Amino acid sequence: MTIVDSNVASQILKQEQSDAGMLHFFNHIAVVEFNEGLHIDLNSGKKTIHDLMKYFGTTKPFGLIANRVNSYSISLLETIEVKSIFPNMVAYGVVSHNEAGRMNAVIESGFCSSNNISYDNIYEAIDTVYKNVKEKIMVSLN
Repeated sequence: MTIVDSNVASQILKQEQSDAGMLHFFNHIAVVEFNEGLHIDLNSGKKTIHDLMKYFGTTKPFGLIANRVNSYSISLLETIEVKSIFPNMVAYGVVSHNEAGRMNAVIESGFCSSNNISYDNIYEAIDTVYKNVKEKIMVSLN
C-alpha cells in the first residue's frame, strides 16, 4: 500500500517528486517510495537528499521510512555517507511487502544504527519510527 492510499494520507504535510520516486513529509518523519527497478545511490538520490535537507536541516531530529512498494536496489556502501549527511536522522525503517523486501531489510539493517528496521505495514513503521524520534527529542531536552 502506498502512503497516499493509507489512513495517514491526510496527515502528509508536503510531497516532493523526483526521477527516483516520491517523498512524503510528516512532522518528524519522511516516507520515501522509490520507483521500480532503480538502483538508488548518492547520484540517483541527489534530489531526495536535497529535499530531506531542505525540510529537516541538520539539527531537527527525524526518521525516514522506505516504503518498498516497488522493487529497487540501494548502494549499501554509501549508507555510511548518507548517515554523515544526516546526523539528525535518528530512526529508520523499511516496510516490506514481500519476502524479497524483508530479506533486503535484513541486509540494510546491518548498515543502520537502528536494531529492527523491518516492518510488515506502513502503520507499524510510522508508529515505531515516530516513537523513536520523539524519544530522541525528549532525551535532547533533558
